[in-house]
Amino acid sequence: MDNMKITHMVCVAALLAASALSAMAATTNTPPLVAPHKPPPPTRDPHTPGYVAATELPDGSNAPADADGNFILGPTHQPAPEMTPQAGVPQGTVYQFTMSSADSKIYPGIARDAHTFGTIDPTDPAKLIVTTSHPAPYTRKVAVYVPKQYVPGTVAPFIVGADGPDHALFTALDNLIAEHRVPVMIAISIGNGSGDAQGSERGLEYDTMSGRYAEFVETEVLPLVEKQYNVTLTRDPEGRATMGGSSGGSCALIMAWYHPELYHRVLTYSGTYVNQQWPYHAETPHGAWEFHEHLIPNSPVKPLRICMEVGDRDLFNPNIMRDDMHDWVAANENMASVLAAKGYPYQFVFARDAGHTDGSVKKQTLPEALEWLWKGYQPVTK
Repeated sequence: MDNMKITHMVCVAALLAASALSAMAATTNTPPLVAPHKPPPPTRDPHTPGYVAATELPDGSNAPADADGNFILGPTHQPAPEMTPQAGVPQGTVYQFTMSSADSKIYPGIARDAHTFGTIDPTDPAKLIVTTSHPAPYTRKVAVYVPKQYVPGTVAPFIVGADGPDHALFTALDNLIAEHRVPVMIAISIGNGSGDAQGSERGLEYDTMSGRYAEFVETEVLPLVEKQYNVTLTRDPEGRATMGGSSGGSCALIMAWYHPELYHRVLTYSGTYVNQQWPYHAETPHGAWEFHEHLIPNSPVKPLRICMEVGDRDLFNPNIMRDDMHDWVAANENMASVLAAKGYPYQFVFARDAGHTDGSVKKQTLPEALEWLWKGYQPVTK
């Protein structure tokens, strides 16, 4: 049999298989499979009309740790010296423990079936219907960094990070604390409850526009940290920070926005300020896109200090929704614009030659970002 006939038979078989799968999906209401291949995100120009005006930095430079505003860096991203252990620098201790969904009153656990996503609501293109999410158990790891300089029994500032454990953060803190560029602080790096996006436990925790995740951290995580590792965490919101990347970044802002009495400092990489909330909430129908669309412009200024980064090749419509609310670059640009308009202290970095939550960018920028984040902190002495 010649090659042309073989090729023809393979194509016919593939078409028949695809037709059979489509028919099966139609009769069983099975949500569509996630597309196996997505086109790469386009490279965005930071000088695009409608983007914020920004200071172009020399290649290899970082945004100053004492300056607010918008900055463009790259395309070269070399790791900062503070991102590797330095000789003679005291190293903190990292403890780790595991939490189970069975022990949580706030997050008993959900999961979305593998290889499924959702369908667009025929009455609302900005709303996703997910039918394959169901209760499911999970475990999560929590890492706790205690610096060498911490004196047991004293009240310490701290930073809470998403998608942990984040050992790069711990190394940066070793060096920054030794150089007196940030306060002596505890770091709590919390793993997510698994999965991603709508219908998953991670999506529920990180993309929900409410105070629920901050309440989970406050009532179920921090008491364990204090009890198990003999540390005393400050109740002063000026001494509490949040950080994360992607949906973990939007979560960091959500924690502080809905509970500013708990957190005043926020650091995000490729923050998912897009329409990804599930289940749907009428109060915030566009999920975290609401931050720059309505919430920040229409609310009194909150006592927040916000540091953000986005890459020029960050995500762009990565799923079936085409609602014009799934462009990570546009979302972060919009965030910078509304924060400036409201007079927030913020720093926004646009990174050239960088993808989503780009590891090389984080290794370049994290030390200065943390230093900027903690500017002005004065510990409560009473």
